Amino acid sequence: MLTIDPLRWGGALLLSAGYLAMCAGYWRTARARAVPAAGPGAGAADWLVVYASQTGSAEYLARRSAELLATGGLAARAVCISSLDAGSLRAATRVLFIASTYGEGDAPDTAARFAERLMAEGIDLAHLHYGVLALGDRSYANFCGFGRALDAWLAQAGATPLFERIDVDRGATKALEDWQHHLGRLAGTVDAPDWEAPAYADWRIAERALLNPGSLGAPLYRLALAPLDDKLPAWEAGDLAQVSAPADPEHPREYSIASIPADGRLELLVRLQRREDGSPGAASGWLCEGATSGDAIRLRIREHQRFRLGDNARRPLLLIGNGSGLAGLRGLLRARIGLGVRENWLLFGERNAAHDFLLREELEGWREAGWLEKLDMVFSRDQQQRLYVQDMLRGHAALVRQWIEHGAAIYVCGSLQGMAGGVHTALQEIIGVDALDQLAADGQYRRDVY
Repeated sequence: MLTIDPLRWGGALLLSAGYLAMCAGYWRTARARAVPAAGPGAGAADWLVVYASQTGSAEYLARRSAELLATGGLAARAVCISSLDAGSLRAATRVLFIASTYGEGDAPDTAARFAERLMAEGIDLAHLHYGVLALGDRSYANFCGFGRALDAWLAQAGATPLFERIDVDRGATKALEDWQHHLGRLAGTVDAPDWEAPAYADWRIAERALLNPGSLGAPLYRLALAPLDDKLPAWEAGDLAQVSAPADPEHPREYSIASIPADGRLELLVRLQRREDGSPGAASGWLCEGATSGDAIRLRIREHQRFRLGDNARRPLLLIGNGSGLAGLRGLLRARIGLGVRENWLLFGERNAAHDFLLREELEGWREAGWLEKLDMVFSRDQQQRLYVQDMLRGHAALVRQWIEHGAAIYVCGSLQGMAGGVHTALQEIIGVDALDQLAADGQYRRDVY
């Protein structure tokens, strides 16, 4: 489960209510307003709108930006930064970049190869005109780190800015309005529709259970939620639920959905967070302790394209995570079981087997029934020497390589600090930096970490 309390946006970005909610309609609007999302070499375009996205927010904004330019008769195409190379940049004349930041100022996974290779090279872009929308969170030291680095690199390469870089602090409405204003001027139109957020729906807590009594860690609850109007919305494994807490309604918290619609209810795994003064977090405290079955939970669903199964639906799947990250992995597993796919390997870590073997009966039942080809659990404090998921991964290095050689995809869900970084380093050691970068570019290495 993915929990944000008080801050979360891929570990570094927390979107504001309006900005986060834009993403909920991402694929619906993309289908309705077909803006091509091909590589830069496929056909001519006046404008490229390049997104460096982790959770899909920058991608959504890129598609909306391309649509806005098209209203002025411009040929515009939204493309992923992973598809850019030196040749495509030399061939382009007008490029808008929408760049999120991941972790402490890092490039998103889709932009890792671009940042490590192309931005390290000397390249002449004197012919290029560009704009940058940088997405970030001022509570982090390296605010909009990747967007700022990209802007500086473009300027150093001789490219000409169309307007000053726009930095977006947690989805600030004014910054997004400024971006839309610039696009309107470029397109020669002033009547572009606002990018408005969809409304929340009212849900109730149908069930709440503590999963880790006696744990040394913070309490972790399993919640089942039902819509008050009994109309269960559609979602896919990997998607997120946004909850607006009464104590802080302006910044929704996001949680990975641990169930699929076929289950008949929306399930979350929520870690109870506490502030420095000991008081419970606004959202986790409300969900885990404050709300009763009679209270309305304000909730909406956000599509998370970068963590859906997509083209990986029938590939062998390595699912790696820790703690509340089990929520996102469980949703993927339930979807795979629904498809009848058995090539699933779960590698998961927690503190102590006695108190933190989350959903043990279900996971062991799936292994016995053959839905989990492998189930490897590691408990860091059950032995004198601390062992973690990345250590277990290294111990299975040969098998990991074998699975990847057979086309496996890798999904990682859980904490950014420690687990996700350690797993990333271990995978680089096992299959090589270039191979892991290629998996990320191909969508076979996906992370939802916080």
